[in-house]
Amino acid sequence: MEDVNPLGKERLEYMKMEFTIKHTWDGLPVSHEPVTIGLKSNNAGLLMEVNAPFFDDPPAPLGEPGKPFSRLWDYEVVEAFFLSDRTEQYLEVELCPHGQHLLLLLSGKRRVWKEGLPLEFEVTRMKTKWEGKAHLPWNYFPPCTSKFNAFAIHGSGEERKYEALHPVPRHELQEGQKPDL
Repeated sequence: MEDVNPLGKERLEYMKMEFTIKHTWDGLPVSHEPVTIGLKSNNAGLLMEVNAPFFDDPPAPLGEPGKPFSRLWDYEVVEAFFLSDRTEQYLEVELCPHGQHLLLLLSGKRRVWKEGLPLEFEVTRMKTKWEGKAHLPWNYFPPCTSKFNAFAIHGSGEERKYEALHPVPRHELQEGQKPDL
């Protein structure tokens, strides 16, 4: 049986991409095996696959694995942002190696209008790495999504690390600048 697009006429082309987070937010090389994120489309949505080192720092959130957890960005997490630059709406996806997740729909910078959306999310965790698979339905994405970035965050206190697929260009850094939390 052949897949068809929503108009029911032509074969639907599937997208498959892989991204590697090789730098800190400010453009320095990461000092460990980099995080990879795979994106695969299908009729139901986008499959996001994460393959990442497992730092176990900070300790696991107290929330139940498989459920949304508020303020997940305070823990070890891989994040993806899908933005419509026309409307400034974006989908924020946060995945934790301990099984919690957080999906936010935002309209403009940090203006949440939907939080804790349900998500099919599976985690496989080993001693030094973890893998996650999240199924993102198409209706979670803002219309005309055109931009993407991803981050990996881990560590506690002064050892907190912020890594970015597309870091701030070195020539744009300002003295004393911190990651945009």
